[in-house]
Amino acid sequence: MGDVSIVEEPAELRLEAFRGELTGYCYRMLGSAFEAEDAVQDTMIRAWRGLDRFEGRAALRSWLYRIATNVCLTMLGSAQRRARPMDLGPAGTAQSAPGEPLPEDVWVGPVPDARVAAADPAEVAVARESIRLAFVAALQHLPPRQRAVLILREVLAWSAAEVAELLDTSVASVNSALQRARAALAGADLGADTLNPLDRDQADLLERYVRAFEDYDITALTGLLHEDVTLNMPPLPLWLRGRADIRDWMLGTGSGCRGSRLVPTVANGMPAFGQYRTTGPWGLTVLDISAERIRTITTFLDVERLFPLFGLPMRLEG
Repeated sequence: MGDVSIVEEPAELRLEAFRGELTGYCYRMLGSAFEAEDAVQDTMIRAWRGLDRFEGRAALRSWLYRIATNVCLTMLGSAQRRARPMDLGPAGTAQSAPGEPLPEDVWVGPVPDARVAAADPAEVAVARESIRLAFVAALQHLPPRQRAVLILREVLAWSAAEVAELLDTSVASVNSALQRARAALAGADLGADTLNPLDRDQADLLERYVRAFEDYDITALTGLLHEDVTLNMPPLPLWLRGRADIRDWMLGTGSGCRGSRLVPTVANGMPAFGQYRTTGPWGLTVLDISAERIRTITTFLDVERLFPLFGLPMRLEG
């Protein structure tokens, strides 16, 4: 019998196997799906040049994360901290002017779950928890290296020694940075439920939300909200808190939403919808749900970039 040749996996596939998890890492670091994709592409290009040096998968993974971390830290060195409207000023009222749109680089943006898919199906739940908008926004308050330590240690479950090697620092420094990062996030309100299609109560809540919104039944809609619910619409700086102001806003300034249709999707591990007004696409709405009530309604208005990213059509038929 002749020699059996072993076909080596193409270099492109060796690198592509890590794209999803690297995108998730860079998104948590940068707070933008578009910047995360740029960072991963830069990482892949740099890795391509030295790929021949790596034979083991574990070593390759660590090396890719080192490159990605350095790329992210460089990008963050010249960038302002991304935020949500709630981080920038007090709540407005139903009578407040929406304000002038702020630049895209001000905001924490949404990301499709599929773009940051975990390599291991068992890690999907953890991955969804750690890309929630509230969590990613909270991460942006941390200095970049602390942010990297927290993500690597708490989300990706790297050891302190592994993180120290990646960051060219000591284990003591890593543990100290982790302690400071945990303390900084201790007061953040991160409680929310990620999307669970098998949860009948959650599915019922979402069905009622769609029905109430499309019927523009504001009484039914506000009945689904927490008392301290917030509504925000990046890139507009205005945000509202409480059922009463949200109800009055939707019956006043926001009444252009009457007659809208909603197309379901998933963003940041949470239920989301492409909203189409009678005049065309309006926004990507992400719902933060807790205890069978809606706590936060975030509608991103940058439809030109976000609808293609989420595979949503720019017009609905019929």
